[in-house]
Amino acid sequence: MRALAIAATGMSAQQQNIEVISNNIANINTTGFKRARAEFTDLLYQTERLQGVSNRGRDATVPQGSQFGLGVRTAAVRSLQQQGAMTNTGNPYDLSLNGRGWFQILGADNETVYTRAGSFSTNANGELVTVDGYQLSPTITVPSNALSVSISQTGVVSAMIAGQTDPQQIGQITIATFPNDAGLEALGGNLFRQTAASGQPVVGVPGDPGFGVVNQGYLESSNVDPVKELTNLIAAQRAFELNSKVIQAADEMAGTVSKGIR
Repeated sequence: MRALAIAATGMSAQQQNIEVISNNIANINTTGFKRARAEFTDLLYQTERLQGVSNRGRDATVPQGSQFGLGVRTAAVRSLQQQGAMTNTGNPYDLSLNGRGWFQILGADNETVYTRAGSFSTNANGELVTVDGYQLSPTITVPSNALSVSISQTGVVSAMIAGQTDPQQIGQITIATFPNDAGLEALGGNLFRQTAASGQPVVGVPGDPGFGVVNQGYLESSNVDPVKELTNLIAAQRAFELNSKVIQAADEMAGTVSKGIR
């Protein structure tokens, strides 16, 4: 019976939808996290009667055919790149991007990867690194005798050195944008990798046209809306239950038919 298979695809799709929603909720406090949305498309159609063809050789054409859909599948899990709220931390090495752009990070094997999570700190060499120890690119080293570090909205990094009266520029933060941010591959650890779908990165200085600005002492919060996610979760659960009821009804109908045949 087709209804069993069709409803099974519906249950599978809603299970995946719930998994996407649960990941959003789990990362509600993850710095720079972008929520995702499951998107679906219908499957193939089985045609019982074609529309627009002649009716048994006569001039009259069939105005409407007869097609039966065979279910649903997950077409994509789209990353929604809306700006998250800014949280004031007071930490001079916490950086957020207000607007478009990604921090460039030297990941494993010196591969350039990208992040919106600007919770940096210094390592033993004074280099700015992520919470997992990956260096910010281009590398910025804070002198060991620096009294304070200031970072402008255009990414200029300056340090007040002991014994000097004027701050000394020690680096320039550059950021990258992509034609399609949603096409980036998520690696975990708040890191992303460019793909053929994302397009090539365009590197520039914060504040340039098309690029966001840097805010020192702030972190970008997750853009997950708990109310919206709970609403979506309830809707997905109801859709799952409806598909399960279709399976139950189809099973009962099949049982009735088999009893009648006996």
